[in-house]
Amino acid sequence: MSHTVVIFGASGDLTRRKLIPALYSLQQKSRLPENTSIVGVSRSAFSDEDWRNQLLDSTHQFLGEEFDAEVWKSLSERIFYQPCDLTKPADMAELAARLAQIENGQAADRLYYMSTKPALYQKGITQLGLQGMADETLGARRVVVEKPFGTDLESAKALNKHVHTVFDEDQVYRIDHYLGKESVQNLFVLRFGNTIWEPLWNRNYVDHVQITVAESLSVGSRGGYYDTSGVLRDMFQNHLLQLMTITAMEAPVRNEPTQIRNEKVKVLAAVKPVIGTDCGRDTVRGQYEGYRNEEGVPADSTTATFGAIKLEIDNWRWQGVPFYLRSGKSMSCRTTQIVIQFKPTPHALFSQSDNGTLEANRLVIQVQPDEGLQLHLQTKVPDAGMLLRETDLDFSFREEYNTPLPDSYQRLLLDAMNGDASLFARSDEVELAWDIMDPIIQAWNSPHAPPLGFYEPGFWGPQYSMEWMHEQNRNWFDVCPVLH
Repeated sequence: MSHTVVIFGASGDLTRRKLIPALYSLQQKSRLPENTSIVGVSRSAFSDEDWRNQLLDSTHQFLGEEFDAEVWKSLSERIFYQPCDLTKPADMAELAARLAQIENGQAADRLYYMSTKPALYQKGITQLGLQGMADETLGARRVVVEKPFGTDLESAKALNKHVHTVFDEDQVYRIDHYLGKESVQNLFVLRFGNTIWEPLWNRNYVDHVQITVAESLSVGSRGGYYDTSGVLRDMFQNHLLQLMTITAMEAPVRNEPTQIRNEKVKVLAAVKPVIGTDCGRDTVRGQYEGYRNEEGVPADSTTATFGAIKLEIDNWRWQGVPFYLRSGKSMSCRTTQIVIQFKPTPHALFSQSDNGTLEANRLVIQVQPDEGLQLHLQTKVPDAGMLLRETDLDFSFREEYNTPLPDSYQRLLLDAMNGDASLFARSDEVELAWDIMDPIIQAWNSPHAPPLGFYEPGFWGPQYSMEWMHEQNRNWFDVCPVLH
């Protein structure tokens, strides 16, 4: 079966930096299905050759030494461009005719990738329906929708309802690139491909879980957009909750998309709501110094660039185990990590440590940039009596496999083309995530909001975030990854 990838918003940054390089890499690895055509669609007036030349430059620049001219030649012959305003029926009719021409009127599976502004999602999907481009008579028709999928629960429900007037749920792929990362997928294997963790992965042995997505960069030129979004919409509703569901979910009956997504939905459904005055107790918000001077940001903005939230999952496995979710801009370093903090030993048999404290065991899952695992445990310092020291058992993907890790879009694009929705969010999953975040967003815009703490760029958020953890007799794991 032939395949056609149709990229709406093809002149945008995502196409140049991620989508085309990912498709190129799949071609280089001989993983791109045979007879795959790539059709770029945007309002800009390019010819096929113009667009190919632009992509040649950007793909070469992005991939550097990995770029191979022969591979590009074989791929570029199947790259096309169609000028089109997806809100105009006449333009979309011309696109439908062009796709039929490229496919020679034969059956072909199509993947529509909505890499446009979110405001155009509904209009574009409407036109796909009106032009009969969602009909599966001549092959599968799937649509990939980028985040943000809505801006709150109400808008997410409305968007889901609209999408379902054209596409069935099994045709819709809501993408979160975090789920395509090798280290996130390895979390499935770590938990469900090994026997040693299951007896420990519960309230009996885990004290708490920390999930941190820290960014070292400021909002920069995105200030106008970011100020209407803030850290909760930008990072928590999607990336952080996705990482939490994978960490907390039960083993699926089978390694199959519906079963995997069922278990993730159960986690979100079990999250205890953080509402009203609870937000003052269970959340922290902050803003980096200088944010109000960024382009497009009001001088009196109270938008949070840092957030920390304590969530509880009311089920048998996790009852009483807090999940601390944290994210921010302009922090000490770029890192995404999941920390499983185990409980201390039930009896303090040893009392001496070279740093003055005996830390409980800790499993650190580094999602990026130095993908790997570290298990922290106590060992005896040689020739020092019974002096203990915390040491690491360390696993690095790069050192173990000695190969660059693929960009997450490679896996996600290939899965979408093949109809595997395991790493994509389902409609009920998206709505439950918004159901969790909406009350917190509303509280942060109300008299119940916690104080807005300010922090210097390059720090791990406001000082109150550390004090907040200390009040709960816990500490953040503030360690930047050591890049190998």
